Amino acid sequence: MPVIDCHHHFWTFGKRKHTFPPPVGDRLDRSFTPDDLRPELKQAGVDGTILVQSLNDIGETEEFLGLQKSVDYVAGVVGWVPLADPKACAAALEKLPAHGRLVGIRHLMNYEPDPAWLLQPGVRESLGLLAKANMVFEAIPVSDAQFESVLTVARETPALKIVLNHMGNPPVPEKGWEPWATQIARAAELRNVSVKLSAGLALVMKWKWSTDEVRRYADHTLGLFSPDRVMAGSNWPVVVLGGSFTEVWRGLTDLLSGLTPTERAAVLGGTATRIYGL
Repeated sequence: MPVIDCHHHFWTFGKRKHTFPPPVGDRLDRSFTPDDLRPELKQAGVDGTILVQSLNDIGETEEFLGLQKSVDYVAGVVGWVPLADPKACAAALEKLPAHGRLVGIRHLMNYEPDPAWLLQPGVRESLGLLAKANMVFEAIPVSDAQFESVLTVARETPALKIVLNHMGNPPVPEKGWEPWATQIARAAELRNVSVKLSAGLALVMKWKWSTDEVRRYADHTLGLFSPDRVMAGSNWPVVVLGGSFTEVWRGLTDLLSGLTPTERAAVLGGTATRIYGL
C-alpha cells in the first residue's frame, strides 16, 4: 500500500495574493515548490500526495491540475470552484477534469464572515452537484458555528463525501476539550464523513508541534472514526510554523503506534486511496 500525504500546498510568492492572519507575520512569505517538497517526501518514505487549494481562485486550481500531470508524486488535486454560484460551479466541474486529476473541492470557509455560509441555498445546490459527480467536499471549520454547519450539510446530504480537515481544529494550544470533542463525535456518527489527521493554520500559528500534546485529540478521533475513515496529512508548508516536515510526519506516525499494521497502513495511505479513488 503506498504511503500518501493527503494534504499539502504549493505557491510561488508574489504570483497570487495570500493573506494570512497577523500572528503568521511574514513567515510564509516565500515560494514553496515541488522541488522543495520532494526531498522531504523521500526522507519520510512518502510515495504520493494530494495537492490542496490554498486560495479561492480557479486559476490556482488549473495550475495545480497542470502540476499534477507533470509532478510524479502528486496523485490528485483538491481544487476550488465557485460554490456560491451553482451555474458557474457546474461549468467548472465539467471543464476542470480535462486539466488533470481533480479528486475534491474545498472552499476556505474559515475566512467567510458568515459562520453559516455553507448553508446558503446556492452553496447547498452546488454541494448537491458535487455529490452527483462523486466529488469529495473538504470542510475546514475553525469555529463551533462553522462546525455545526458542516454537520448539518453532512446529515442532510448523505450522498456527499465530506473530508473534515485538520481533525476539525481541536483546541490543542489551550488544552481544551469541549465542544470540539462532542462535535467530532457527532461527525463520526455520519458515515459520509472522513477526517484528516493533520494540524491546521489556526493551530500551528500559535503552537509548536508536540506529539504528546496532540495525542489525546488524535486518540479520540481515531477511536471514533476508526482508521478506515482517517488519513494522515502534513499540511506543508503551513505546518512549518509549528515544526519541520520530518518532525510532523514522524509525529503523525508515532500517533499510530497503538494500531495494528493494517490499521496504520489505512491511515498512512489506504483511506486516502479509497476516498479519493487514486
